[in-house]
Amino acid sequence: MNMESQSLRIPCARTIEAEGPNLACILELSVHEESASRLAELPALLSAAPHRLMFFAGAMAIVVSMLWWACVLGSGVYGFAFPVSPVPAGWAHSFFTQFGMLPFFMFGFLLTVFPRWMAQPALGKREYVPVFAGVFGGYLLSNAGLLDHKPLLLAGLLLMLTGWAYALTVLGRILARNGAQDRTAISCFSALLLGFLGLAAFTAFAFGASPELAIVAIKIGTFGLLLPIYFTVCHRMLPFFSASAIGSRYKVFKPAWSLPLFWLLALGHLVMELARLQQWLWLIDVPLTAFFLVHWIRWQPWKCMRPGLLAVLHIAAAWLPLALALYALQSLLLHFEGSLLLGRAPVHALTIGFFGSMLVAMVTRVTQGHSGRPLEMGCIPWLTFGLLQAVALIRILAELMPDSSRWLAMAAIAWLLAFLPWVIRSAWIFLTPRVDGKPG
Repeated sequence: MNMESQSLRIPCARTIEAEGPNLACILELSVHEESASRLAELPALLSAAPHRLMFFAGAMAIVVSMLWWACVLGSGVYGFAFPVSPVPAGWAHSFFTQFGMLPFFMFGFLLTVFPRWMAQPALGKREYVPVFAGVFGGYLLSNAGLLDHKPLLLAGLLLMLTGWAYALTVLGRILARNGAQDRTAISCFSALLLGFLGLAAFTAFAFGASPELAIVAIKIGTFGLLLPIYFTVCHRMLPFFSASAIGSRYKVFKPAWSLPLFWLLALGHLVMELARLQQWLWLIDVPLTAFFLVHWIRWQPWKCMRPGLLAVLHIAAAWLPLALALYALQSLLLHFEGSLLLGRAPVHALTIGFFGSMLVAMVTRVTQGHSGRPLEMGCIPWLTFGLLQAVALIRILAELMPDSSRWLAMAAIAWLLAFLPWVIRSAWIFLTPRVDGKPG
């Protein structure tokens, strides 16, 4: 065998030497043609499944949104020039992380699982590609508009609104064919509908309506859109994943009363925030803290520390009662002492701690399974997950530091550093075929 290999290589070497530049050009041309062919295949590969498209968009948005925000904060701290946002930068940051960055992952997940949950055929490209084009195209256009180009911002928001409306139409049809019998799907769809209203409110503000609409949108984003979808998915999937990994030792806790009670409390919190009754929020947030703590304990995290892909789900879920406890404490301090001592620490415990950690945990699991890879956490996801816990603590403690502006900038940069390896790895997976050769 070795002799044959050597005899084959020698003529090739001689041929190249004899032909000289001509053969080298031919070989180089074939390499370029192969690269061009692979690039031409990328759109079809990326659109092979809804999670590929939307998770890829989300991975890009993680960098885009936080890079912009880090530059905004850095310009204030270090004094370098940066384009001024056409709308208040803090509002833009809150809005685009809640309605731009995180929803890509939610759309990717829901466009995949809605048909499965309700035993219907998988969605075709005509149904999910327009969602990607509208929401992601609008997001990119809007973020370009944040660089002091208001017409681009307005056009991008309208495009996002169109893509979101189309997603509601697609998912709504699935729900209607099911007769609206799946409670999980109803809960997620309701949150997306509230999200659409929040997106519309911010769009109206950007076009010149009352600034109050921007505040309404941001409040809806946290307690009307993100928290309901995150908890709803956890309520269904955490017990399922845990039972699948552990077996009969695990007692599934997924009571029918959870979602109705959750919605009652979450909407109560949202209404009180919109009514500017923060000093009375503890009346809702104390029960909501207890609600989440009961669920986390009944999900039996002590049984779920192995494998790692399961452990991170339960570790991420621990941020939920902790964040709501901070909300309750903030409200009690305001009620009895008239102080907002914790600043925005509660909302960042929820957004970075819970939403961010659960994002890494859940998306890594879905990505591993849907790319034909083993259901393992892996070094890079572990690194990002671990660093993200530190980022959440930095952002929370920044509210208590005397030089909070520098700590805020540090937290934004730390987010980028924590996520960058995970984003690069995830993007590579989304842009390459499944390792097991299966479609999707």
